[in-house]
Amino acid sequence: MAGITETEGKILLAIFKGIDDYYNANSLSKIIGISRIGAMKILRKFDKMGLLERKRIGKSITYKIRLNDDYARKLIAYLLADEANMQKRWKEEFKGLFKGERIVLLFGSILGNYGAARDIDIMIVMGESEIKDVNNALADRQTILSKKIHAIKLTSDDLHNSITKKDKAMIDIIKKSIVLYGQDKYVEVIKNVTSF
Repeated sequence: MAGITETEGKILLAIFKGIDDYYNANSLSKIIGISRIGAMKILRKFDKMGLLERKRIGKSITYKIRLNDDYARKLIAYLLADEANMQKRWKEEFKGLFKGERIVLLFGSILGNYGAARDIDIMIVMGESEIKDVNNALADRQTILSKKIHAIKLTSDDLHNSITKKDKAMIDIIKKSIVLYGQDKYVEVIKNVTSF
């Protein structure tokens, strides 16, 4: 996709996931672990590509992803899918949830150290009529997995409202989650609640 390096992808995802934060070259360099100059070059590249919105706050220029742009949305969805591919085990474990317009996110300590994690945190965004199917799929997985599944089940409207109200727990989940399924739909939901 347009010659995006791994580091550039990390920067785009950091900006996208930081829905209540304002990132500049300095803050992104610290998050990603590159020089401030390196981050500035990458941000200039993305700005020229039309992927970013800019806003001056004091002496600093801050950035958000231009999610009203079709290419930017598709690129972010691709990067989220690529990130999920690193979680092959969890994609396989929860593939029974991957249907239609659902969004499935994995978050919490399970992403860091399986052995130290007490449970498996997952969030499923679905239609109200899908609760029985989702509960059955989760019950099926629970019979196989040794760790307890802690599932948050909500609708797109619930997710939208939680983000709009700046629910700290939800914002934290978004920043630290991996989107296992429904990346395109997820980007659409986030598009409606993040901008300057």
